[in-house]
Amino acid sequence: METTTVQNPSLSGQVLFYQQPELLSREAHGSLGVNRSETAFAFASGANVVPLTVPEFGPASLCYPVIFAGEQYNPLAVMGLSDGQNLFISPEGVLEPDAYMPAFIRRYPFVLASAADDAERMLVCIDRSYKNISENPELPFFDNGEPSEYTKNSIEFLNQFQTQVQLTSSFTQMLQELGLFEPRTTTFTPRNADGTTGEPQKIAEYFAVSEEKLKALPADKLVELRDNGALQQIYAHLNSLFGWDRLTARVLSRAAAQQPQPANS
Repeated sequence: METTTVQNPSLSGQVLFYQQPELLSREAHGSLGVNRSETAFAFASGANVVPLTVPEFGPASLCYPVIFAGEQYNPLAVMGLSDGQNLFISPEGVLEPDAYMPAFIRRYPFVLASAADDAERMLVCIDRSYKNISENPELPFFDNGEPSEYTKNSIEFLNQFQTQVQLTSSFTQMLQELGLFEPRTTTFTPRNADGTTGEPQKIAEYFAVSEEKLKALPADKLVELRDNGALQQIYAHLNSLFGWDRLTARVLSRAAAQQPQPANS
């Protein structure tokens, strides 16, 4: 995944999807806003994995494998099987009607960034490169010089998302301390036209919760995980891993649809 450093001397950090982040201000953006569009998610059409927060595991698990990756075991929704491939957002930016949209994407074009001089101070930014930003907007950023209802609602969503990010960090740290993670590999075995099978192909390497390690926890620890809601999220993650087959089926269906049709005789 590509990331973009916030281009402003008072900001620091990296933000996925944001090509031209700017501090939101009435001076620079007072006449701007966003137009609604069915193709609003074109900016994410090449993302095959997207960060998730733990409260999203349930709805996301109905659509995507929910995996963990990296040294911090960051949870991700797998939306495609290869770089640049999103099987749920078309290249034009249209979301599949039955697909769950991660909050990481829904907050766009807004984002919070840490001030360089105070990491605890969060600043509201927008991606000025977003194609749906307009000088004649349906949803203005400001109304009579003050933040509009659209902006206020977006900031509230950003704050809620930030809280969920913190919950997610605590959740993954707890799983790590309990030693529940294990490396996993997912493979796909292609079937040839003559009915034989080809060589297995590795699709992904990631981390998942080990069911054996989970079952081996002391009874009081399992009760604790149940009571604090973590056990429900763990099983949402485990059940989501059956979704690799759905992704493979989507890839094969898309490839078949792109095959040239035989000419009518």
